[in-house]
Amino acid sequence: MALLLYSQATAIGSSKQNRREKRIGYHGWFPGAGVSHPFRTERGMDGAPVNPPIAIGLRWMGHPAIRRFWLRQNDGSRGLRQNDGFDGSGARRAYHLVVPKYSIVVPFHNEEENVTTLYDRVKLVMEHVGSSFEMVFVDDGSNDRTYRLLEEIAAVDSRVLVVKLRRNFGQTSALAAGFDHAQGEMLISMDGDLQHAPEEIPNFLAKLEEGYDVVSGWRTQRVDNLLLRRIPSHCANWIMARISGVGIHDFGTTFKAYRREVIHNIPLYGEMHRFIPALASWYGASICEVPITNPRRQHGESHYGLSRTVGVFFDLMTIRFLLRYMTRPLHFFGSIGAVAMVAGSGLAAWLLALKLLTGHSVMMAHGPIFVIAGVLILAGVQMLGIGLLGELQVRHFHTPSHRAPYAVDRIVRLNPSEENQLR
Repeated sequence: MALLLYSQATAIGSSKQNRREKRIGYHGWFPGAGVSHPFRTERGMDGAPVNPPIAIGLRWMGHPAIRRFWLRQNDGSRGLRQNDGFDGSGARRAYHLVVPKYSIVVPFHNEEENVTTLYDRVKLVMEHVGSSFEMVFVDDGSNDRTYRLLEEIAAVDSRVLVVKLRRNFGQTSALAAGFDHAQGEMLISMDGDLQHAPEEIPNFLAKLEEGYDVVSGWRTQRVDNLLLRRIPSHCANWIMARISGVGIHDFGTTFKAYRREVIHNIPLYGEMHRFIPALASWYGASICEVPITNPRRQHGESHYGLSRTVGVFFDLMTIRFLLRYMTRPLHFFGSIGAVAMVAGSGLAAWLLALKLLTGHSVMMAHGPIFVIAGVLILAGVQMLGIGLLGELQVRHFHTPSHRAPYAVDRIVRLNPSEENQLR
């Protein structure tokens, strides 16, 4: 049925404008529901009446096959255009007529053996929950059959949205793409390797319903390698808890749940997905954790290694700086610069006193100390300058743009009526 509708859609009209007008008057197929007349009163995902024909056109457009056709006809690389009546910032605003309550975001990279199983298990769990939901699957540049399998799933289930990245950008970027295209009020992220059990999703949802903003999983019994994974992870988690003041035990797991307004305030880049709870705490989010299982990977190969663990410690330095000095960089660089300038000035004063009291050549007797004093003073001035530049950047970020680089005292212009009187 989905393929039939897709073939009919591609045959509607010859011009782009004609196709756009005709699409609004057709109704699409959803699992578990028959095809209805386009001008008959329909009901949405929440059971509320839907007024045709425009609402029906939106529901019809929600089918993945039809959605791909729509995006191709409307510059899909940039989403829907504003002259089509939608927000041109992205097509995700038109994926659903009724905003789903939950969005399950899963990044995949070469996980062809796990795709179908994960989809079946997530669908079964979420259907048992009973509320509206969607599944956002992100293919992070896989070179196996992962994307093809995801595309086949999206062709038969309108609750599945597949986002294909042009190359392998990394897990953080894949999660960011999923969050950007998700529509749910509450978002749940998990890995696509089946080392996170979908059956535990209701535990996260229950905590969100209690009022928490971020719910993090805690792998109480880990099955990873002791030396290469568990010990470094334990050390990193301990340091992260002390740095951020967030009392959770497992920052590294992707299995987390968020409120939409919280996750959309956090910029994700690099490998920062591990530290979302720490960054969310800076915004005042309430955070808790729930114990989760850590089953062994059954298919495929792990994409994690010791090199990634080493990089985590550099990320910890970044997080420490961001949490404490994000809005006051001069406090960090200025403190270092002030200490350097005081030390250099002290050495220079001591050398000057020796010169005045003894009359000996300072460069001959204490040449290295003289050089060190000069370097410290110069470095201190540079650090202060860097801090001031950072303050300018912060001020620019928090100040509205389009400000004129001048201040007007007054404007003088002759009124045309007065000009006629002067003649």
